[in-house]
Amino acid sequence: MVSTGDTAPTFTATYRGSDHETFDLADHLGDGPVVLAFFPGAFTPPCSNEMVALQERHDRFEDAGATLLGISADSSFSQGAFADEYGLDFDLVSDMNGEAIEAYGLSLDIPELGLYGVANRAVYVLDESGAVTYSWEADDPTNEPDYRAVLDAVEAV
Repeated sequence: MVSTGDTAPTFTATYRGSDHETFDLADHLGDGPVVLAFFPGAFTPPCSNEMVALQERHDRFEDAGATLLGISADSSFSQGAFADEYGLDFDLVSDMNGEAIEAYGLSLDIPELGLYGVANRAVYVLDESGAVTYSWEADDPTNEPDYRAVLDAVEAV
């Protein structure tokens, strides 16, 4: 697991709605805080609730100069449909190969939903150098983060 004070592992993945546009975390460092919001699966109730809650605060993240990213093992096309369904203005990142999920120690199996190797729900705030200034991982993947604490962490960077 990645903790506050660690250097965040960088990774590559794919942007939502694209099977060719590569996302590289390293490209987003240096321009202000980065918020990584890992979630288990698009279109599941807790994940939908979390992404909508982040969208409702998106202006505040932008005002703080932060880049907000949702990350899951869903395909980029599924994430595109998810973003469209819920009006998400921030980027979603498809980690189908599990590189980011493994690097952050978040791999989770939820057999009752048929989900294996998905991301546990977690939020990390990174400063411009890639240091983790805030970390939260759910004890239960149905739990949502404290959004005020995440915003406070972003504004403190």
